[in-house]
Amino acid sequence: MPSQDLHERSINTLRFLAADAVEKANSGHPGLPMGAAPMAYVLWTRHLRFDPSDPRWPARDRFVLSAGHGSMLLYALLHLTGYDLPMEELQRFRQWGSHTPGHPERDLARGIETTTGPLGQGFSNGVGMGIAAHHLAAVFNRPGFPLLDHHIYAIASDGDLMEGVASESASLAGHLRLGRLIYLYDDNHVSIDGSTDLAFTEDRAARFEAYGWHVQMLPDGNDIEAIDRALVAAKADPRPSILMVRTIIGFGLPTKQGTAAAHGEPPGEDELRGAKERLGWPLEPRFLVPDDVRSHFEDAARRGQEQHRAWERLLASYATRFPEEARELKRRWSGEMPEGLESSVPAFAPDAKGKATRAASGEVLNALATRLPELFGGSADLTTSNQTMLKSGGTFSKENPSGRYVHFGVREHAMGSILSGLALHGGLIPFGGTFLVFSDYMRPAIRLASMMGVRVVYVFSHDSIGLGEDGPTHQPIEHLAALRAIPGLTLIRPGDAAETAEAWLAALRLSPGPTALALTRQAVPTLDRTKYASAEGLRRGAYVLSDPGRHPDVVLMASGSEVGIIVAAGETLASQGVGVRLVSFPSWELFAAQPAAYRDEVLPPDVRARVAVEAGVEQGWERWLGESGVFIGLNRFGASAPYKEIYRHLGLTPEHVVQVVHDLVGEKDRR
Repeated sequence: MPSQDLHERSINTLRFLAADAVEKANSGHPGLPMGAAPMAYVLWTRHLRFDPSDPRWPARDRFVLSAGHGSMLLYALLHLTGYDLPMEELQRFRQWGSHTPGHPERDLARGIETTTGPLGQGFSNGVGMGIAAHHLAAVFNRPGFPLLDHHIYAIASDGDLMEGVASESASLAGHLRLGRLIYLYDDNHVSIDGSTDLAFTEDRAARFEAYGWHVQMLPDGNDIEAIDRALVAAKADPRPSILMVRTIIGFGLPTKQGTAAAHGEPPGEDELRGAKERLGWPLEPRFLVPDDVRSHFEDAARRGQEQHRAWERLLASYATRFPEEARELKRRWSGEMPEGLESSVPAFAPDAKGKATRAASGEVLNALATRLPELFGGSADLTTSNQTMLKSGGTFSKENPSGRYVHFGVREHAMGSILSGLALHGGLIPFGGTFLVFSDYMRPAIRLASMMGVRVVYVFSHDSIGLGEDGPTHQPIEHLAALRAIPGLTLIRPGDAAETAEAWLAALRLSPGPTALALTRQAVPTLDRTKYASAEGLRRGAYVLSDPGRHPDVVLMASGSEVGIIVAAGETLASQGVGVRLVSFPSWELFAAQPAAYRDEVLPPDVRARVAVEAGVEQGWERWLGESGVFIGLNRFGASAPYKEIYRHLGLTPEHVVQVVHDLVGEKDRR
């Protein structure tokens, strides 16, 4: 049993590794690490199940530092427990090229489970991980074989609890009774502006009790035995747990302790020296790790490695008793796709009336789900509108954790972050549906998913003014451009049912990274692919649908529902002798990734005119139009009316496209 002195020196090692790093960088947040070090120490040395020699171990506990500004606390823990984060990296905190950025960035090889920083996002990622843990345990565990029996731990701050995304996620977690979630709340009563009394005086304990959480109050954040007992109680409770640990921000700093000055600025040499003297810590050397402290933390890592070896033995016995389940678990964790996935996707016959791409998406999703059991997701209370319901597998709930469909409720903020958590956990490919206009609510989560490169499929239906009577509040105008602006996100706006099938396959084939599908509410023609090129062209982002048989006078390009418009316009122009090339352009990102020769083949540099048609703003289209190109789209919000009337009033019709082409190429220039 470690001595009290060793406990205290281990905690102070965490505090001063963080403070020394912040002081050396002249930048960072020393307050949270110095105040929350005791709870982190208890969690990592007594409860957290981890193996630094195999950071991807499926049955490890997950740790999320939702209060990502306290990143040096996490880096110190990872360094001391033997992850690939040497002292040199702590000394390069917040510097170019280091593995210790200002806020944690997902790096599984070094033990960092998720990218946090924007407050509330990590809290909600953890809820997604908790859903995944409960679901996979229900699917794969067997009596006597608790193969997946891990917990999701997080440290959250006052700021996390203030953010609405955390409130949404906490409400859902309580409803779903996610007992594998255990959060430690660093309740230090201080934020950047000062005391939380300025803006945050609600009864947080009562709020979480109302959500259905197990709440424990710990009045002394330095009482490690009380924290230990609370964690034991939390693991025994079937509800999600939150430990409200009253801490002192910047603990030990002589004048800044307990004040906003400790939050986000270096302590300063005098203050740092005073803190070390006050807590009995040597002034030199900086970044001190006593040998017995290092050995103590390494003991925790060795305990985790022993747990891992015991799990491997359990897995071997499991594989003997349940070989099919063991193979399936291995396949899922490797990310390997089942063979013949493409053959499960329905074919769509030519149909002039066609169908909405959201409806086609629903058919494709359900067909894929029969072959891909890791497809797991839901909708933000728009199931029938998004066509996301899975016909097999049932609804995920506290009564049925093996279910595959989640009713997120009207919680787009939380859904976006939870989807990332599901993907981060592993073993699942998550999807989530809402209207495209509400992607604004999800944007922070989409941005972080793109930064992390996690495989999530966003199903955005009602993708334009084509939704009609609901009017401009629900009609996305700038949203395609806004999503295209996010690095790492692939946006696909299929033009008909056949392209929708290819869009889903592309989302699954792409190297890990998020994909957004923009789908219509209104029916669009299903093209006759004996007359027009195969929808497989979608895989390259843009492709030639049809050609005039000679060098074209004009290239008409469009995405989504506007593909039908250029097809109709193209037929008219061809009958009038205009050489028209039709290009379906469902994904800028996929097209930009193609070789330049292919891009020039689809969009010849010497073509006389290019016209793009899309029911959105022009922003970005100039890249593909060139200097002489013309965009037919929208520079205003929509209106409430039947969708065909809106299209007509706003100039998104074949007739208007024909007129624009005539103005460009001229009557006398027709060949």
